[in-house]
Amino acid sequence: METIRIRGARQHNLKNIDVDIPRGKLVVITGPSGSGKSSLAFHTLYAEGQRRYVESLSVYARQFLDQLEKPDVDVIEGLSPAIAIEQRGGGLNPRSTVATATEIYDYLRVLWAAAGVPHDPVTGERLERMSPADIVKVLAEMEEGTKVVLLAALPKEELGEPARLLGDLQRQGYIRVRVDGEVMEIEDAAAGWPESPVAVEIVVDRFVIRSGVESRLADSVETALRLCGAEARASVQEPGGDVWRDVVFQTSYRNPRTGFMVDEISPKHFSFNSHLGACEACEGLGTELYCDPKLLPEGGDADLTFKRYREAKSEITRRKLAKFMAHRACGVCEGKRLKPEWLAVKVGGGSSLVGANPKLETPTPSEWLGIQDFCGLSVADAMRWLEGFVVDPAMAEVCGRLASDVRIRLAFLEEVGLGYLTLERTSGTLSGGEAQRIRLATQLGAGLSGVIYVLDEPSIGLHAADTARLIGALTRLRDLGNTVVVVEHDEEIIRAADWLIDIGPGAGAAGGTLLAAGVPVEIASPTGEWLRGGGIGFKGSAPGEEKRGELVIRGAREHNLKNLDVRIPLGRLVCLTGPSGSGKSTLADDILRRALARHFNGSGEAPGLHDGIEGLELIEKCVVADQSPIGRSPRSNPATFTGVFDLVRDLFTKLNLSKQRGYGPSRFSFNAAGGRCERCQGNGRLKIEMHFLPDAWVPCPACSGRRFNRETLEVTYKGKSIAEVLELSVAEARTFFRPIPKIHHILEILEDLGLGYLKLGQPANTLSGGEAQRLKLAVELARPQAPHTLYLFDEPTTGLHFGDVEKLLAAFFKLRDAGHSVLVVEHHLDVIAAADWLVELGPGGGVNGGTLVDQGPPEKIRKNKKSPTGRALAANKVR
Repeated sequence: METIRIRGARQHNLKNIDVDIPRGKLVVITGPSGSGKSSLAFHTLYAEGQRRYVESLSVYARQFLDQLEKPDVDVIEGLSPAIAIEQRGGGLNPRSTVATATEIYDYLRVLWAAAGVPHDPVTGERLERMSPADIVKVLAEMEEGTKVVLLAALPKEELGEPARLLGDLQRQGYIRVRVDGEVMEIEDAAAGWPESPVAVEIVVDRFVIRSGVESRLADSVETALRLCGAEARASVQEPGGDVWRDVVFQTSYRNPRTGFMVDEISPKHFSFNSHLGACEACEGLGTELYCDPKLLPEGGDADLTFKRYREAKSEITRRKLAKFMAHRACGVCEGKRLKPEWLAVKVGGGSSLVGANPKLETPTPSEWLGIQDFCGLSVADAMRWLEGFVVDPAMAEVCGRLASDVRIRLAFLEEVGLGYLTLERTSGTLSGGEAQRIRLATQLGAGLSGVIYVLDEPSIGLHAADTARLIGALTRLRDLGNTVVVVEHDEEIIRAADWLIDIGPGAGAAGGTLLAAGVPVEIASPTGEWLRGGGIGFKGSAPGEEKRGELVIRGAREHNLKNLDVRIPLGRLVCLTGPSGSGKSTLADDILRRALARHFNGSGEAPGLHDGIEGLELIEKCVVADQSPIGRSPRSNPATFTGVFDLVRDLFTKLNLSKQRGYGPSRFSFNAAGGRCERCQGNGRLKIEMHFLPDAWVPCPACSGRRFNRETLEVTYKGKSIAEVLELSVAEARTFFRPIPKIHHILEILEDLGLGYLKLGQPANTLSGGEAQRLKLAVELARPQAPHTLYLFDEPTTGLHFGDVEKLLAAFFKLRDAGHSVLVVEHHLDVIAAADWLVELGPGGGVNGGTLVDQGPPEKIRKNKKSPTGRALAANKVR
């Protein structure tokens, strides 16, 4: 079958739609926020594909897998196994890194165990070992006529009883020993035994190198090693010479000068999740907790405050002291997570990496790196280092294959625009877009075909200059024989699609309709008209003449920032942009946000390296509206977060029936006993545990899913109970509460931000990062006139269609025109073109970024031919 036929899709707000998706194509589903795109792609197409796959497994296997409920659809034909690559963070596990998440670290552990050369961690000396056959070969290849005395050293603890020792040696058939460098017979040694001998060695054999001596050498070497363990010694005199020199042969990795020794090397020794490899001080985390003296009141004792914190048994005391604590790199492993002996195991390579990474000392050809030094490289630098990979010829076949596998996986990361990431980067610091592109790279490496891939806005976090590479990765996945379905708003990706499905026309109840499907530039729909119009779609109003000064960040040099001085005019909409990995988040979050948090709130997070920030006294408040969830519990929702629910509960309290019964605001809370349904404790649903099947959720039979008890639901406003109010969308509630100015004002702001489709009671854990960020913005816009505030936004256009972006920009200008300052980290060209001031970092990512490409009004940047952003702006015209 050449198409996937979906008939009668009614999941969520979908209005019984019929749609055909061509197989083996790159298909984009687009439309306004909340129109039903994800309902079609993830909750219908992917859910049914995954459900059918799981149902094909045995009953025993199904108990270990997540299973999805059957979506509300009549029929789906032509399905294949489905894989979802969703937009979610990299997780909060501090042990997860880019290298471990992509399985690259597993290959590296095997590679370092096979090809690694141990070094003494203190002296840096290379350690070598030899097999018995190697020792025989070295001795046999000496010049013919060379005299050799093969020796076996005795442990010092056995030298205290010479009579017993020498007697045992005689009974074993040995005739001579060497005491402190002098060879003598055992009888003579007994008579002239020194008071405190330094070294005593058994003379195992004496011979002259000549043809046919190998058999005797092998027996003698084996005997010497059996006597002294991992070391054999030979005293050698060359033909015609009169000087004897000692040669030491090691069969273990041991430094004979310092005594440092490494046992057998295996992959588990390079795992920071194993006690065998993890640094004993930080247990493989790479960080340690300490008391930051800068956070203490004047005269505070940092050491005393930290003992008190660690020994405190009261949780209240620990919480009070926690505000003085911060994290830093482990003092033992310096953040590298492993024990010193395993960090000192190195592999040679990097002939093309000279001077590429500022973290390393000036590299030389065949740069030797430990496994964590390698992980400290960016993806791009790691690929270059592997080009100069050096290995013992005997291990070349195995290790060459391992290195090739690592290179392939690194190439996939580079292909999806993540070449700037370091392999040691913890997953928790990745954005949702970065984490999704890592999963995309992993799927490229899997090489599967005949699969349906469903992706959620993979362009998030990508600069316009990087989008082409992402499109290349998506088309490569398609060319492997897969169907690639992408929920997306990016214009370039939409234009690159083989097939476009436009859902709309609005959000929530106003959406869920199939507007058009076909070739992108040919479809008759709002998105088709937008594509045919071309150019950038919004230009804001000119800023007022009032000047509020500027913030100047001096000497920013955290991570890859190269000692930058950056100007941020106040009272303006400022956009911080540049390619992925250019240093935007480092500047905005690690330096500016943390410095502001410490300035206003005494935060424990230490700002990134910089000389100082001028102009902080010009700001009275800082608000960060990022994409973190507004709450992880389903009990949190838009109504509770924005304060609307408090106002609604106060309204219901004032109704006549409430007054008669003495109901207070808590009566109308599903979190408090009294008014809620106690059968489900205000959840509205009950969980039924199913053996060998996924847990099922059913409406609470006591309250029919309405969360409140019968008496509470008897109180109504304009014919609706408190439960029915929570089921209203923001748009419906705005009309319903028009007579209540405070409630209506907040709901109006939510609708203006494109959130009119959200239900007031929608659980917070079902909201996207973009929706959460706009809810935070709505709360700020709803506040009374506030003092001069700096607002920080991180990619607020996430999840927004072109029409929604205009609404968002209108909100930004409303903040600006009220006298506030707005700083936005963004790649969206509409936002960039509409800003009053641009700060562009780049020109690339990682070590190729971190410089100030340009700063100034968009018109100035547009004319800069060296600017990637300027080139992208110049290629478009404002509609």
